[in-house]
This record gives sequence, C-alpha cells and structure tokens, in this order.
Amino acid sequence: MTLLVLLGAPGAGKGTQAAVLRDRLGIPHIATGDLFRAAIREATPVGLEARTYMDAGQLVPDGVTIRMLEERLARPDAANGAILDGFPRTAVQAAALDSFLAGRGSQVDAALLIDVPPDALIERLSGRWICQSAGHPYHVSMKLPAVPGICDLDGSPLVQRADDQPQTIRARLVSQLDDLNAVVEHYRATGALRTVDGLRPIDAVSAGLLDVLEAGTAGAA
Repeated sequence: MTLLVLLGAPGAGKGTQAAVLRDRLGIPHIATGDLFRAAIREATPVGLEARTYMDAGQLVPDGVTIRMLEERLARPDAANGAILDGFPRTAVQAAALDSFLAGRGSQVDAALLIDVPPDALIERLSGRWICQSAGHPYHVSMKLPAVPGICDLDGSPLVQRADDQPQTIRARLVSQLDDLNAVVEHYRATGALRTVDGLRPIDAVSAGLLDVLEAGTAGAA
C-alpha cells in the first residue's frame, strides 16, 4: 500500500495535482470534505455522528475523522493505497493518523508539500471572480472572459466575493499557514516530507511530484 499525504496552502494547487497523481498512480484521491459529505449523504453511523457536531457548529473530533478514513481505506479501490487531501490539518491530527496507521502495520509513505510563498498565494486567490448570476468562475491570470467584466456563459457582470479580497485572504492565511507549518515539521521529523516548488507551471509541478516519489521509492529499494 502506498499512502500519500498531499500538503499545501489554499491556492497551492492541491486539487489539480491530486487528480494527476490519482491517474498516474492508480490510487484514489480522498479529500476530507468529500469524505464527510459522502458519509453524511449515505447516513453511515460515523457520518451521522459527524453531522451532530457539524450541525452544532463544532469541529468534528479527530477520532471521528480517523474512523471515516478507516472505512474509506477499507474499500477495494484503496487496496493499493490512497492520496489524502485535507487531513491531517494539524500536528495533533498528523500524530493521530500515524498512530492509526501503525495499528494497521502501515505508515505515511510520503508527505508531498506543494510549496508556494504567501504573497503568491494571495495573488492567486485574490484573482478569482465569479459571475453574479450563476457563480461561473474566472481568474485574472488563468481564465479571462472574452469581454472584460462579463460572463461568457450568461452575460451577467463579474463580481469578487468578500472572501476573495486580498485583505480577507491575508487574515485567513495566518492561522492556516501556522497549522500547515506544524504539519510540515511533523513530517520533516519522520523523514516522510518531500517538497516541490509550486510556483512552476502545472505540468512541471506534476513532474516534480512524480520525480520525488520515484526517488523515494528508489532510495527505499
């Protein structure tokens, strides 16, 4: 089994790279948010337990999240491994994951960090605009509309959400980056950390991730 943890701040491109790794390695991409939604939709016992916390506006305890992961990793498509995205978010969660995996005679094979400096993250995230009518997404450097300020699909004006304004993003990143750095240091200490420059083009980042995985496998051989 190959178990990978994908690390990176919001805007680093984890979702894009997770899809590449999934297709190249033939193992599922398990995003924690999707995991919660599926468990709640399917009304599994652990999903119903998680929902009680979410409905109360509380964080779902790490133990509940671990049990969700345990159920997901037991499915046939994860027999050869998985890519975890969104968990662990804190050093405490990383330690809990290590403990859970150790009980299965397994471990995190590689923690893949897509490294993007904070200023670049703010630039990426603050470039997002959506159409006022249906929320179709655009970006000032990656997906421009044919007519400036107007949605290609429905002709409605483009607006920027308050959450995507630079000052809001900067404030949100402070706590998120603190937690991310703690997880990074955890995996640095275990020797599982692999870092790739996330400022490069998408294809180059993908190649870098695959290269460090291959190098790690060769080193372990």
